[in-house]
Amino acid sequence: MKALLLNDVTNSDDVKLIEIDKPVAKKGWPLVKVLGFGMNHSELILRVNEIRASYIKRPIVPGIECIGIIEESLDDNFKKGDLVCSIMGGLGRNFNGSYEEYLIAPLKNLFHIKTKLDTKYIAAVPETFFTAYGSLFESLNLKENDILLIRGATSALGYASMQMAKALGCKVYATTHKKEKLDLITRFGCEAILDSEYHLPDGFYANKILELIGPRTIRDSLSHLYKNGILCNTGILGGEYFLNNFDPIKEIPNGCYLTGFFSNYPTQKIIDDIFNFIDKYDIIPYIGAEFKFKNIKDAIKAQEKGIDGKIVVVMD
Repeated sequence: MKALLLNDVTNSDDVKLIEIDKPVAKKGWPLVKVLGFGMNHSELILRVNEIRASYIKRPIVPGIECIGIIEESLDDNFKKGDLVCSIMGGLGRNFNGSYEEYLIAPLKNLFHIKTKLDTKYIAAVPETFFTAYGSLFESLNLKENDILLIRGATSALGYASMQMAKALGCKVYATTHKKEKLDLITRFGCEAILDSEYHLPDGFYANKILELIGPRTIRDSLSHLYKNGILCNTGILGGEYFLNNFDPIKEIPNGCYLTGFFSNYPTQKIIDDIFNFIDKYDIIPYIGAEFKFKNIKDAIKAQEKGIDGKIVVVMD
């Protein structure tokens, strides 16, 4: 079968598909015929740097999510022909990921899918909408009529979060530091805020904030929470990974809450809830670009350049 196999840091110009052995189903590890997958920033990081980390099982096929059809299963809860997705749990780091025509995945990270979406839109859902859903509903406890700010919204995760929050009935504000992307926010029915200096406007407040820029703007975001408000830090788009010299006593406003979301623990119930929510509100995931698997190099180059919306790769 065809796959993208990495053994060291790899420039996008050197990316190519090769022939490797098709995996074999085993107990607890059904064989999945991959239909498509969404691309994620973590896969870019793996290719240009993390591949040399000691915890990466090299050589490795990247890709932390996929959708597919069960090809063979030795376990009763999955049958040949079942539509499934697999996300996280070591996929694309501890064992081969989605950038291949067939994969085997552990039961704990393999989930049934029921939805009316077409294949390419299903492929845009698993990791992005799982992270958005968990951030909004598990961490922020989002409710109808909440005032939500999405900080750093012009990303695949930001677009998914805007769609879900608007569907729920929230008043949604969203920021971007690029003037040319303001219309991408208003397109989803949200109020756009230009965040060019990484400071929110004086007098602006929200009771829920989804922080996707990360440590670079957490302090500023916290200062714009209403009392009893919640800030969930999920992203690190600002390029800063740690909040140095942070004093939680002084810098978390009285009566406000700081939390986070770590997208490493999906469950079948959550996957069901996500697709039920998407179908109930007729949400169509925002796809920025779609590529055939045979053109994976073009997809990777597009990812490096930057694409508005989710990049989806579908099998030939």
